[in-house]
Amino acid sequence: MKIKFAETASGDTLAVPAYSRTTLSDPATALDEKTGGAISRAIKASRFKGEAGDVVEIVSPNGVDAARIVVFGLGESKDADGNVFEKAGASVVKHLLNTGADTVSFHLDGVTDTESAARTALGATMAAYRFDAYRTKLKADKKPSLKTAEFVVSDEKAAKKSWKSWEAVADGVKTARDLVMEPANILYPTAYTKRVKEKLEKLGVEIEVLGEKEMEKLGMGALLGVGQGSVRESQLVIMRWNGGKDGEKPLAFVGKGVCFDTGGISLKPGLGMEEMKGDMGGSAAVVGLMHALAGRKANVNAIGVIGLVENMPDGNAQRPGDIVTSLSGQTIEILNTDAEGRLVLADALWYTQERFDPRFIIDLATLTGAILVTLGHEHAGVFSNDDELVDNLTRAGKASDETVWRLPIGAEYDRQIDSTVADMKNLGEGRNAGSIAAAVFLQRFVNEKPWVHIDIAGTGMQTGSKDPRKPSFGTGYGVRLLDRLVRDYYEG
Repeated sequence: MKIKFAETASGDTLAVPAYSRTTLSDPATALDEKTGGAISRAIKASRFKGEAGDVVEIVSPNGVDAARIVVFGLGESKDADGNVFEKAGASVVKHLLNTGADTVSFHLDGVTDTESAARTALGATMAAYRFDAYRTKLKADKKPSLKTAEFVVSDEKAAKKSWKSWEAVADGVKTARDLVMEPANILYPTAYTKRVKEKLEKLGVEIEVLGEKEMEKLGMGALLGVGQGSVRESQLVIMRWNGGKDGEKPLAFVGKGVCFDTGGISLKPGLGMEEMKGDMGGSAAVVGLMHALAGRKANVNAIGVIGLVENMPDGNAQRPGDIVTSLSGQTIEILNTDAEGRLVLADALWYTQERFDPRFIIDLATLTGAILVTLGHEHAGVFSNDDELVDNLTRAGKASDETVWRLPIGAEYDRQIDSTVADMKNLGEGRNAGSIAAAVFLQRFVNEKPWVHIDIAGTGMQTGSKDPRKPSFGTGYGVRLLDRLVRDYYEG
């Protein structure tokens, strides 16, 4: 969808804000007078309360040329931050997407600053997202009619400047969503690698790829063990954005990229297995973040590393009871081949901290079903060895509306992954504290480097969300969170 900023409206649909208790904004009041009170009557006849996300529509109003007027809620004016404006923009676009409207003009002049206007545009863009690449018989009336979102502001030039930065974030979110949405027969490891190059090299991101021969020579037995049952070659992709000072330590982001997860020999149940095309959501978030940082020319050095594999159950597949040697030299007893993501991350994390000596490492992974039991779809689970880093991340989560919740790790949990025949095993004790067992496993591969593990199994893949910014299935979670972390705390 096209985004425009202007000082006068040109759309066939007008959108104006109201506040809690149906208090009209100045643009809404002016429009209400022009239409002979049509807005007031529509509000009175509906359940519109002016809360954030509320929408009411007036069709063919008298006194104006517009075909529609949409009134959208912002809640209490004092609480109307960037997240509220995002939700407002998303709510309007979601409401209008298939109505026949072509262009919606948001009247934000005199209502908010240029930054919040840009956040409204970000929300509108996220709500307009669709993945229709393989729908060849979609009828015209099922395709979105809304082509443009226009934002009427007091300072068009300043709004465009602000939007340029947020547009890069929107592009990063779209990139992450597209990757998660793709079927596994299209987006297998080598095809994924090609997609990353196509997306990022033109933005100035340096790409390096390690194939199986290179990883075997290095000793990445943990990652390679996961992919040995697949006919598709595993890959390790390294992305470098050099936007900071020469010699400045980079920020490092590592993503789990299991392009399809059958569970391997420890085969998953068939019901719902199709969703495992999204088990690379952590890697997608890292790619989307690198897209955002490069797109807005972020003043920071950043490294993105993704381990790309398929976990398949053929005659060469890894077996329960196998012992593998990781890049770190530590040995791992495989108790369950469906606890594979931590094996991929083990080698990717060690490689990253050893080669790049980053300022910190953050990994993202759709790692455990247990995190869904704990936190549902509302927060990602966070585990860390560094209080300052996780505090900054928590604040970034609130600012971006991609929230996180910290869970404990410690020696009492770490002991649960000790093995009697190897240095560790890839499961904890039974079903209890499964997400924590995975986190302490990963901690053994960061060598005391400041580190955060984000389990996005509940937030990276989601259906039926009431948040108008989120599509069904691949949400692109993590891009806005990490961009906000970099933007607020670590960018020079």
